Amino acid sequence: MTKAFMRQYYALIQWLLGSFVVVSSLLAWLDTRGPVDSLSIYDIFPPLGLIAFGLMWTHFVLGAVRRYAGYAKPAGDAYMSISMGLVLALIILHPGLLWLGLYRDGFGLPPGSYLMAYESQLLAVLLGSIGLTIFLAFELKRWFGQKAWWRYVEWAQIAGMAAIFVHAIQLGGELRQDWYTFVWWLYGVTLVVAIMYTAIHHTKRKGRNDAAKR
Repeated sequence: MTKAFMRQYYALIQWLLGSFVVVSSLLAWLDTRGPVDSLSIYDIFPPLGLIAFGLMWTHFVLGAVRRYAGYAKPAGDAYMSISMGLVLALIILHPGLLWLGLYRDGFGLPPGSYLMAYESQLLAVLLGSIGLTIFLAFELKRWFGQKAWWRYVEWAQIAGMAAIFVHAIQLGGELRQDWYTFVWWLYGVTLVVAIMYTAIHHTKRKGRNDAAKR
């Protein structure tokens, strides 16, 4: 795939990746669930987290693709606007439905409900909570995005992705499907590559800018 191809079909690549994330997550979910008429709230919330992570993965990967291809960030990017709004809704609904289910079943609210329902898996649950907190913090960008310290919040997104990645491996029933386990690890490997490439790109660009100022 050439750089010219990437620039020309960048929008199509965006929507294809996003569609792949949603469809593969739903297929993995359907493979591990019973008949639709027997679904409970505990069956509904898992795929929301899978889709949210996958869409955030596309943001990292597409950013690296755009930098590699030398494609300027498009103004009014429909995919980014829609997917970011969807991610925010999903990362709230994913734990929110779980909290509702646990509360309804007499476990109370977190952290007490986690201690009762996930006693042997508290580390995985904690990682999920850490990831949720980091991603929600990113929503403050509109107010604090220009602050010098904001770059630390952006770096924390990487830690949040790692936390959710492990969280899903430990708790996600969908990862019992061998094919979806492969997809999940594909997410992980390409995420690391995208982050490394983006870091190298920024370092080189900063070096060129510093040299130009001399």
